[in-house]
Amino acid sequence: MNIFHNEQRSLFGEILDWMLTPLLLLWPVSLILTWLIAQGIAAKPFDRALEYNVGALAQLVTVSNHRVQFNLPLPARELLRADDSDTVYYQVLGAQGELLSGERDLPLPPEEEKAVFGEVRIRDDEIHGVEIKVAYTWVKLALPGARPVLVQVAETMEKRAVLATEIVKGVMLPQFVILPMAVLLVWLALVQAIKPLNQLEERIRARKPDDLSPIDAQAVPLEVAPLVYSVNDLLMRLKDSIATQKRFLADAAHQLKTPLAGLRMQADLAQREGANAEALKQSLRQIGRSSIRATHTVNQLLALARAESSGSAMPRSSCDLADLTMAVVRDCVPRAIEKHVDLGYEGTQPGAQGGQLAGNPTLLKELIRNLLDNALNYTPSSAAKPGVITVRVLTDPFGKTLVLQVEDSGPGVPLAERELIFQPFYRALGTEADGSGLGLPIVMEIAHQHNATVSMEDTRSGQLPPGARFSVRFFAESTAASAT
Repeated sequence: MNIFHNEQRSLFGEILDWMLTPLLLLWPVSLILTWLIAQGIAAKPFDRALEYNVGALAQLVTVSNHRVQFNLPLPARELLRADDSDTVYYQVLGAQGELLSGERDLPLPPEEEKAVFGEVRIRDDEIHGVEIKVAYTWVKLALPGARPVLVQVAETMEKRAVLATEIVKGVMLPQFVILPMAVLLVWLALVQAIKPLNQLEERIRARKPDDLSPIDAQAVPLEVAPLVYSVNDLLMRLKDSIATQKRFLADAAHQLKTPLAGLRMQADLAQREGANAEALKQSLRQIGRSSIRATHTVNQLLALARAESSGSAMPRSSCDLADLTMAVVRDCVPRAIEKHVDLGYEGTQPGAQGGQLAGNPTLLKELIRNLLDNALNYTPSSAAKPGVITVRVLTDPFGKTLVLQVEDSGPGVPLAERELIFQPFYRALGTEADGSGLGLPIVMEIAHQHNATVSMEDTRSGQLPPGARFSVRFFAESTAASAT
C-alpha cells in the first residue's frame, strides 16, 4: 500500500508509509473489536435484570391442594411491563406442561437440555421472527412424581443494541479527531528527524568542486554514519585517482616533449641554409626515429589506459597461455634477428592439460609483448656476442599454478630499483636502452586484472651480467574458472 506514491522513491515517503499504513489498517480492526466488546458490556446489565425477574417469578410458583398455582400480583406485573424500546415476555409451564401464565408462543429450551433446579440460564432465541434474549429456570415442586415447573422471561434486544452503539460512539468518535492529529504529529516528527539529512545535503552542496576532504561523520545521525564513511572512502579513492591522473599526465607530457623537441630541432636543422644532402638525410633519419619513439610512447599510454579501465567489466574467455605466448614470440622474431638476439620458447605446448586460464586474450598478449619488448630493449647483443632471451610457460598441476617466465641475459635490475621499475615512466639508471618506462606498469596492471602476481629475480645470481627473469603467476582462482 503506497499512500504517497511518487515516480522517484522518497525516504520520507517510505517511512511515512510504513508508519501510517499499520495505523490506518488497525483503525477498522479496532472499530470491530470495540463493537464486539461493547455488545458484551451492554448485555450484562440486561442479562442480570432478566435473571432477577426469573427468580422473582419462580418464587410466585406455589402448590395448593396438590395443584400448582401461579399468582402474579400487580407489583410483579409492573416489573414485566413493556417499555418504549423492547417487549418483555414471560411464561410459566406447570407440572404437566400446561400454561399457567404468560406467552403461549414463547419457545422452549432445547429438549436435550437437562433441568437443573435453582440455576438460571440464558439463551438466544426468537419469537415471531424477532431476536430475543431468554432467561429461564426450573422450579422443583413438593408433589410426588411431579415434573418441575418451567419459568421463562424473554426480552427483545433493542436497548442492548442502542447501548452498544452509544458505547462505540463514545469510544470511536474521539478517534476521528485523534487519528488526524496522530498523522500530523507523525508528519512533524519525521520532518524534524530528517533535518540532519537536509543539513548534510546543504554542507555537501556548499563545497567547492575541488574540495575532496572527508565529511565529518560525527555531525550526522548514527544511522547515516555508514553512508558518510562510504562517501569518505569514495572521496579518498577519487582523490588518489585524480592525483594519479595528474601525475600520469605530467609524466606523459614530459615523455612526449623529448621526441617532439627532437622532431622540431631536426626539422629546423633540415631547413637551415647551406645544408648538404647528407646532413638533410641525417636529419630525416633523426625525425624518423623521433616519430617512432613518439608513436611507441603514445601506444604504450593507450595500452596502459586500456588495461586500467578494463576492471571487472573485462570480457573473459578460456585462453591457452602457451598458444598466446608462442604467437607473440613469433611476432617478435624479426626484431630479435635484427638485434642478433637468440629468442626461444620452452615449456608447455599449446593444448596441454592445465595450460588454460580464464582471461582476456588481447590483454594477455599485451602483457607478454611488453615483457618481451622490455627484454629486447635491455639485453645487449651483437653478431659476435648475441644476447639470449628465453620465454617459458610452466604448469604446476599440484599447486594449480600457471607460470609465464621471460628470462634474458641482460644487466639485470639492482635490488633498490626492483620496486620502482613497475611505476609509470621510471627507467633504470645507467642504461641507454630506448623506451618509455610504461611496459612493466602495463604488465603489472594486466596481471592485477587477472589476479596474477609479477616477480623479478636475477637469472645468474653472483655473475656478471646477472640477467633478469620476470615471472607472472596465475593462481587457481583464474585457472579454475576456465575449467568450469
